[in-house]
Amino acid sequence: MVARIKNKVSTLAFRFGMLGIFGLLLGLVASVLTFEQYDGRGFSFLNHTLSELGNYGHSYFAVIINGSLFFGSLSVVLFCLFSLQIADSPWSYPFFVGLALTFFSLAAVGLFPINVYHLHTTALQYFFIFGCVSSVLYGLYLLVGKGRLFSRATSILATCSFISMSAFLIVPLLGLELTEGDRAFYQEMLVEMHRPDVWWPAVFEWVGVACFLAWTTNVMLNLRPSFKS
Repeated sequence: MVARIKNKVSTLAFRFGMLGIFGLLLGLVASVLTFEQYDGRGFSFLNHTLSELGNYGHSYFAVIINGSLFFGSLSVVLFCLFSLQIADSPWSYPFFVGLALTFFSLAAVGLFPINVYHLHTTALQYFFIFGCVSSVLYGLYLLVGKGRLFSRATSILATCSFISMSAFLIVPLLGLELTEGDRAFYQEMLVEMHRPDVWWPAVFEWVGVACFLAWTTNVMLNLRPSFKS
């Protein structure tokens, strides 16, 4: 009876998680394909940011990405909450809480678009902060808790996620003049005309987001065998 209940909770968690990732990616692809600048040019991952996709008044279909960020991220938060009920180690609790806080921050990025500047940049900042924290907690879960959510690919992606998301936060502090006055990247998500073809805040943001979503998806896939009847 207990095993059957755990199996149902596991299945529900996995489905919520994959539904959330699918929703995030679907919204992202749709927004990128429909994005158009004032001069008629399309979207570039080297030059445009996630925030610009959701900028009401600048992106015609901003509601698509903002909706997918909000509802998709909350779906992954449910995955984390359900996963807490089937945890295989006490060390998995802080990991899933950290992961839930990261996606809760990403949901806030969609709820408060760049038009609400300060709330948006704060949500984006905490998304990257909690993303770094959750990858560290994952490492502790593996090393100390000896949990089952391990694969070489997942561990490599966790490392890449930590490095890329940390770089988004730390690189502006190094005085490399990648932004005006070395302002934090999350404060540079919307800059008007005459930006370079390769704009570093956009590049660092997309690398961090891509690595984090790839790592999270692998965590979910590592849980998949336990969802079998």
